[in-house]
Amino acid sequence: MDYDTLVPVMRKLAIEAGEKIMEIYNSDDFDVKVKSDDSPVTEADETADALISAGLRDAFPDVMLVTEEQAASHSAKGDTFLIVDPLDGTKEFINRRGDFTVNIALVEAGIPTRGVVYAPAKNRMFFTLANGQSVEETGDFDPETLGATVEIHVSDPDNGALMVVASKSHRDQATDDYIGKYAVKDMTSAGSSLKFCLIATGEADLYPRLGRTMEWDTAAGHAVLNGAGGQVVRYDDLNPLVYGKDGFANPFFIAYAPGVELKPSA
Repeated sequence: MDYDTLVPVMRKLAIEAGEKIMEIYNSDDFDVKVKSDDSPVTEADETADALISAGLRDAFPDVMLVTEEQAASHSAKGDTFLIVDPLDGTKEFINRRGDFTVNIALVEAGIPTRGVVYAPAKNRMFFTLANGQSVEETGDFDPETLGATVEIHVSDPDNGALMVVASKSHRDQATDDYIGKYAVKDMTSAGSSLKFCLIATGEADLYPRLGRTMEWDTAAGHAVLNGAGGQVVRYDDLNPLVYGKDGFANPFFIAYAPGVELKPSA
């Protein structure tokens, strides 16, 4: 894969999808449907998916594409592919809470190597450069012109006082019990893949997820975190989280700055 070609395409498509999403978000009303797994889907999910998929297929016709909104792609097999969640945090979108993101990533040999996470309602954009370093872009988010960027890096955490980020919609007792194993300075909540990005920027140190996720939920944020020096491991055995699994379903996992001394799950 030519990263110098890939990165501008992913960035451009994420911004254009974000513009479409915000048009619907700011409208008076929008329809909400329920998918076969009882999760919600909106016109914004579908519109963003169509735009991103068409753009990726046009630019990279020979690369396997997996996207949340296209069930036929979920039976694809391979460890190298493009993967898309056009609107991660649909519940946040429906409730107009703003914590939703556009996510596009490249997975190579089971590892997310390049990705973009764009939160249009929060005016935050994170992505990996062609060289793999993650940055946050600021400015007007012109699809054609890169704005000012700053390199992002994980924190050097004080294990006596960690900042923990957790889900707004999926906190449970098991998660709280695991967090309770650490000395926690403070906790923050965030929706969607923004949790990975908060660790990537050093705004948080630890994000445990003891709940169901799919690879399209995590790949872009995982890539951004990798490019900022962070890691994502399985909750059960602390081995690296890999992609291209059967059905693209994830086990429980922990995303963290490597200076965190991880506690065992048992």
